[in-house]
Amino acid sequence: MAVYTDVPDDALNAFVGAYDIGGVLACKGIAEGIENSNYLLQTERGTFILTLYERRVAPEDLPFFLGLMEHLAGRGIACPTPVPGRDGEALRELCGRPAAIVTFLNGMCVRRAGAEHCAALGRATAEMHRAGEDFPPGRENALGLPGWRPLFATCRDSADGIAPGVRREIDEELDFLDAHWPGDAAAGVIHADLFPDNVFFLGDRLSGIIDFYFACNDLYAYELAICLNAWCFEADLSFNVTKARRLIAGYRSVRALEDREIAALPVLARGAALRFFLTRLHDALFPPEGVLVGRKDPLEYLHKLRFHQRVTDPGAYGLET
Repeated sequence: MAVYTDVPDDALNAFVGAYDIGGVLACKGIAEGIENSNYLLQTERGTFILTLYERRVAPEDLPFFLGLMEHLAGRGIACPTPVPGRDGEALRELCGRPAAIVTFLNGMCVRRAGAEHCAALGRATAEMHRAGEDFPPGRENALGLPGWRPLFATCRDSADGIAPGVRREIDEELDFLDAHWPGDAAAGVIHADLFPDNVFFLGDRLSGIIDFYFACNDLYAYELAICLNAWCFEADLSFNVTKARRLIAGYRSVRALEDREIAALPVLARGAALRFFLTRLHDALFPPEGVLVGRKDPLEYLHKLRFHQRVTDPGAYGLET
């Protein structure tokens, strides 16, 4: 989440007036994240999240994202639900941007995830995958394997400024992933951005998942690979195999993993690390001006990629096929 677009009071009041949620009491920008403009909106009838969609979010994808949240919420998944206006429409326009209001979830993201948080995340991820099996629309992963080489092309000439030799290293990694990416494992709707700041807890209980604006159809095990990268490395970037074991055990308690999914995890984890290295690299090289948003270090994910490159067996993640 972030703030790119300032919303004047008169425009905000007119926008909220199209909903049956009462008048505006307060509206405060949320600085975390990098994709959209987000505000914590308090009205006479409750607390909501107001989002203006920017940057990488294509307007034609918004019905998929909003429809998915409504679908998952209807099947018991704790996630934001789009709020329709009095005309029944949830997607509108504000300050020249597509915009929507969604329900607010109680909870906090954890600053230092423990093994119990990873286990809860695993269970919730599998429940989300199950709940999305009958969601009919499909969306290709725009930041999946086919998109990584074009994305790197925008950064390639400057990549060695991040760290010496990065340009050649990433060229070689892209070649490896093109040759070894699994194509026959189970797939469906995934969140594709299950970082700790998108998962809320009340104590050790997972209370909700937010920010579905990278959701797409892709390999279920790729979602787990993203989670391994986002949740199972410590602050010193050492890999915590106990967290990985609990994460995947939690997942398997709801949805069984095929042997080929487990065997593919080292390659999928390399791909997930590369994906987030590339988007962070792009944002570091081409930062938007005048934006209330925190920058994220691409070198963190280069280090994680190098760890996964040394993995030859899923046993490194505490697993057996």
